[in-house]
Amino acid sequence: MAARMNFNAFDGAGMTSARTRSRMIDRIKQLGVEDPRVLTVMGHVPRHVFVDEALSHKAYDDTALPIGYGQTISQPYIVARMTELALGAAQHEKVLEIGTGCGYQAAVLSQLFKTVYSIERIAQLSKAARDRLNQLGLRNVRVRHADGSLGLPDAAPFDVILIAAAAPIVPEDLIDQLSLGGRLIFPVGGEDQELRLIERQEDGVIETRLEKVRFVPLLPGLA
Repeated sequence: MAARMNFNAFDGAGMTSARTRSRMIDRIKQLGVEDPRVLTVMGHVPRHVFVDEALSHKAYDDTALPIGYGQTISQPYIVARMTELALGAAQHEKVLEIGTGCGYQAAVLSQLFKTVYSIERIAQLSKAARDRLNQLGLRNVRVRHADGSLGLPDAAPFDVILIAAAAPIVPEDLIDQLSLGGRLIFPVGGEDQELRLIERQEDGVIETRLEKVRFVPLLPGLA
């Protein structure tokens, strides 16, 4: 089990206060996320640390925010929803996140999984996320600057693979990097996107279609 960090040193005031975070959690609950582990962690991880200071007053709104380089930090509900789905995996030892972005989702996962691997194709975002996660003392997150569309075969298998960008088709190659009982959680599509869940079982895989979503596209290569 991952060690819980004490984020009190990063508590804010006003629009980043504990009261503001509590309103964010209430909104997430209203939208259907019920797992108390997810709600507790989301209430403690300081989202305002992961956005530009000029946007910190919006950090606990249930909305995506720009983080530069054409990327966004996902809305809190989506982070909570995907995390709740991740906790449905058989084991919580090792998770792979594709699309580190600012590092917020990785920080949330770090409180619930033993080891988090996170891949980011944009070098500047990768470095900034690594520095931020180190500042928070999250030693169980390993950020790599790499092509996330390939997964991370040298560290596989994973109990969960979570993709924070929309693939044009189901990423079949990543299923081979799942452990038995593992889960692949990802958005798929172009203009019209859908969140999906693939579970690897002894007799094959089960795919479940979930809800409409909006993510930036999953792109190959490095930047």
